Amino acid sequence: MPDKKALTSHYLKELEMEATASRRCLERIPERLFDWAPHEKSMKLGYLALLVAEIPKWIRDIVETGDIDFATYPHYQPETTGELVQHFDDNMAGARRALSGMEDTSLSDKFELKANGNVLMSTSKDDIIGSSINHLVHHRGQLTVYMRLNDISVPQIYGPSADEGWG
Repeated sequence: MPDKKALTSHYLKELEMEATASRRCLERIPERLFDWAPHEKSMKLGYLALLVAEIPKWIRDIVETGDIDFATYPHYQPETTGELVQHFDDNMAGARRALSGMEDTSLSDKFELKANGNVLMSTSKDDIIGSSINHLVHHRGQLTVYMRLNDISVPQIYGPSADEGWG
């Protein structure tokens, strides 16, 4: 009998593998630097950290609702590092719950990305879940560069960093 959750279990495992390093980065972002940006065209550090914290929420919403509308999507406004980390933890819990309850047959269901109700993109939940995990990794990578530029210790992610050994 085939495993009805082989792919969704894979996505959950992949998300879990990225969660520890993502949380460790977020824990180090001081609120005094939330408004810092390396360039006028760059995202502010606080917004970038918020993206890392919110992408698991996207995954929950992809699974549970099948769409996200940029115009109406609520963004949390953390004032402290602790609130940012708690937001990430809450969003991870939601993503875990959603993926754990999903069977692979639902991965072919449609997902739509919208702006004011207008469909910008339509794809399968399978494609967008994988893409969202990649998006999390991408923005966490950006976050580590911002951290380095501000002399914030970068945690080990896939191996030691210049700031941390294997400990």
